Amino acid sequence: MARPQRGNDALGRSPRGAGQRRRVVFVFTEGEVTEPSYLDIITEVGVLKNPAAKVELRIANRKKKSDRKPIDLVEMAAELLREKTREAKRAKLKGAAAQPQVWCLFDHDNHPSVHEAMKLAKEAGVHIAFSHPCFEVWRLAHYKAVTGSFKGMCGLVADRLPFQRGSEDAANPKLVLPGQVLGRFAQARDNARRMNDQHGDRVAKVDRDPYTDMHTFVEDILGIVSY
Repeated sequence: MARPQRGNDALGRSPRGAGQRRRVVFVFTEGEVTEPSYLDIITEVGVLKNPAAKVELRIANRKKKSDRKPIDLVEMAAELLREKTREAKRAKLKGAAAQPQVWCLFDHDNHPSVHEAMKLAKEAGVHIAFSHPCFEVWRLAHYKAVTGSFKGMCGLVADRLPFQRGSEDAANPKLVLPGQVLGRFAQARDNARRMNDQHGDRVAKVDRDPYTDMHTFVEDILGIVSY
């Protein structure tokens, strides 16, 4: 399964006899609590499509308390990507799996710099997993299909989460708990696909409300097919 790491360790060759090189994915998250707690859960228990593929997830800004707007994340991610690319060249790492991948997970959340952040990420080679209006729409997809629009208001999404009221989970609503997501990935993925399909190609991704491509990040990048 994918393994979360706590820091921003250097890339290097696999130890002798260790077998296939681990693929390293660096992630910058907009949220300090929600996205990291979710990623910690799924990388700990997630079932891989290819168990032989070793994915190492590193949350690069886990301990950073500021600079979490989309444009800030992309700028930090672009700098890290340049650093890790140079590092890979010095280590003479070969093959696509050995090359660093850097991702940003952020929301629309009415940030004025979202379009600029998307443009900069494309130019820098940084990948984006995007949710509109916020990451809670992905959490909600674990429970029900989502249609219509939230008018860019994250509070409307959060109010529909079934564990927000009348439960112990509501004490810290930003923290993702295992019972909120485990056993629900297939449902979340299918609900997200139906939600996204309602927009069509004529609407730019950044303007689709509601929208999330977290299921693609989980399946295609982390290689997780269930949790």
